[in-house]
Order: sequence, then structure tokens, then C-alpha cells
Amino acid sequence: MPRLRALLALVALASLAGAAGAAPRPAPPKPAVNPDLHFIDCTIENGSPLHWDVDPDGAIRLSFLYDHQRNSPNRAAGHWHFRLEGRPGATLTLIFQNFVNVWNGTTGSPLDQRTRCLLSPDGRTWESVPMELIDPYRVKLTVTLPGSGSLHLARVEPYRLSDLARFLDEIRTHPAVAIDVIGRTVEGRPLEIIRVGRETAPHRVFLRARAHPWEPGGNWIVEGLVRTLLAPTPASRAYLDEVCTYILPMANKDGVAHGRTRFNLRGWDLNRDWDKPAPADLAPENHALEQWLGAMIARDRRPHLALELHNDNGGRLHLSRPEVPGLAAYLADMARLEALLRRHTWFTEGSTGGQFRNPGTLGDGWLERFGIPAAVLECNAHWIAGRQHAPLAADWIDFGRALPAVFSDYFNRRDR
Repeated sequence: MPRLRALLALVALASLAGAAGAAPRPAPPKPAVNPDLHFIDCTIENGSPLHWDVDPDGAIRLSFLYDHQRNSPNRAAGHWHFRLEGRPGATLTLIFQNFVNVWNGTTGSPLDQRTRCLLSPDGRTWESVPMELIDPYRVKLTVTLPGSGSLHLARVEPYRLSDLARFLDEIRTHPAVAIDVIGRTVEGRPLEIIRVGRETAPHRVFLRARAHPWEPGGNWIVEGLVRTLLAPTPASRAYLDEVCTYILPMANKDGVAHGRTRFNLRGWDLNRDWDKPAPADLAPENHALEQWLGAMIARDRRPHLALELHNDNGGRLHLSRPEVPGLAAYLADMARLEALLRRHTWFTEGSTGGQFRNPGTLGDGWLERFGIPAAVLECNAHWIAGRQHAPLAADWIDFGRALPAVFSDYFNRRDR
């Protein structure tokens, strides 16, 4: 023991001697401050998690946090929604960064030359402005704060849990509407199915929105669709006799609440793995929908058409080609659907052709496992080619208003 003490003492002395002779470490740089920026508020509803710093020249760097997929290198950051607080009238330069997404093990980015930002003084009335693409993973924006000193910024016009609650309260007493809770999310939020129309109608269509939390276009489409169906017009009444519409309006409520980009809170992509049963512990949102679908099939209420509503940078109708009986008839039906979308809506982007297949999506899995003609309908978050402008909620609402005509003609084969 004395020898050990002596050895430890020698080591300590050597360390002190080395420290005394070492060059002093440079002090870390002093953090910069922009006096025109008071705070960035991410605690607003649907606010996106981010870190922020100020460059020496006063530019504000915003680093958005990734969410990750379970058992996968995949990660995603693409949602932004936050509020600036600062000196009224101040001009601020913002650098948006940290968008090195990983998709199926390959790096990519949600940004391109068309990327825009939405601005709002109150979080409700939005305008779209262009951004400067610095490189594939960074964009730049200069903004002027309004007289209140507060400015909301978002990638796409937000649709929050409170917006859905307001909408459900508005329609739930209508005689043509039934709203059923079919399950709960990871954090226990209710998952609602909206039924519009009579259950005994000869045709049934299903729509799901918001499997990926950053993609609110589907929610606005649903509002436009349902409001049209409930309008007191002869066309709406005829449609409700002909078609029963089922809607899961917000599949990933937890992700929306937490301002996430893609996955549920257990790291599950709700638009994947539909080629097998969903695990109730990791993907309770998909498990609940699968149980509902099984009960519908058992009651001879299988949907005749299903659409999964999304946002992306392309805006196409994604078709799949699993090796199933009747694939040619399915593709012919989807060609008719595409033609009707072009006729009745502003849709012009087209569909995926060739041998494209995206295994595990709802469109692919519902066709393969349940024999339901299904597809994934993307809405371009950057630019609407058919209208030649950046999208706002009003555009997606208009799209939803036109869907009853699309479905009616689809089921009655009025496609020529």
C-alpha cells in the first residue's frame, strides 16, 4: 500500500508539472447577440424543435432537430413552425440549416430552388415568400418584424390539433356525420374516423391524412371535401346517397403536437410496413386503423377506393405494382382516377409509371393484403403547377371541394 501511495503521488506531481508548462488554452469565443432579436418561441402549438445561435455578423442560425426511424439510419428534419419576437420594424437575416436527411440509408434534403417560407403576424393569415438556397441543406431568408414585434414562420400553412378539434365540433351534430374513436396514439390521443353519408350507400371511399406530421395539406383537403358534402345542395345530397366517405383526418397526432417531421413517437413511419400486421405497442395508430378495417371487411363494408394524402416536393399520384391478381384492372382504375383528378381539380403532376413500387405504403399494402384499390396522393408543398403559385390552405381546400365530383365520376365510370 505505501508503494501505491507513492506511485500515485508521483503521477499527480508529474501532471501538475505538465500543466504548469503547457500553453494556456484559448478562451471559447464569446457568444454573439443580435439586439433586434429577443427570443424564438418554439412552444407555440405545433412548434418545431430547434436550436438557434447568432453569428458575429448578426445573422440568426436555426438548426432543426431530427426525428429518427426505429431500427434504421433514416432521419428527417423538414418541419418548421416558430415565432420570432424582437424589436418592431427590425430586419433579421435567418439561416435555416440541419436538413441532411437520410432516406433509406441515402442522404437527401427537403430543400430546393422552389423552397418558400410562410409568414404571418398572427399565426392565422399567411403569405408565401421565396427563400435563397445556399446549398442543398441550407436556405436563407430576410424578414422585417411587424409593429407588434412578433412574426410566425412556417414551411406550410399549419393545421393544428386545435384546428381539428374545432372542425370536429362543427360537424359532429350534422345528421349525415358520425365520428367514432377507433383507438389512441402512443401518448393516448384519440384517433377519430369521420363517416359522411349513409353506411348502406353502394360505394365507399376511405381517406387518411397526416401520417407524416409536417404534411398538413391533407387536413385542408379533408375540410374542403367534408364542407362540400355537407352543403345543402342537390349535388351533395345525391352524392351522399351514392357514396359513403370514411376519413381518418390526423393519423399522427403526437407528431403534430410535438412539431415533428415524419415518424411517430416510437420511431415508426405510419406510411410503411402495411405489408404486415402493425405492432400495437410501436404503431398503435396503424394497429387501430387495421382493426377498424378488419371490422369493416367482416361487415361487408370493404372500401372500394382508398387515398393516402401527403405533401412532398413532387405532387404526383403514387401507384404500386405488387404481384397480385387483377393488377392490370387496378392500374386501369388508377388511370381513370388520374384523368378525373386532372378534369375536376388543379392536379397536373401525373403519376408514377414504369415498374415503380413503394412496398409497405398504405397504397401498396391495402392492395396487396386486402384487395382494396389504393394509392398515395402527394400534394406539392413548394409549387402548384396547375395554378402556377406556391400553395396556401385555400388551394388545398379547393382541391378537396372538387373531390366529390372525382369520386362520383370514378364510381359511375364517367371518365371519358
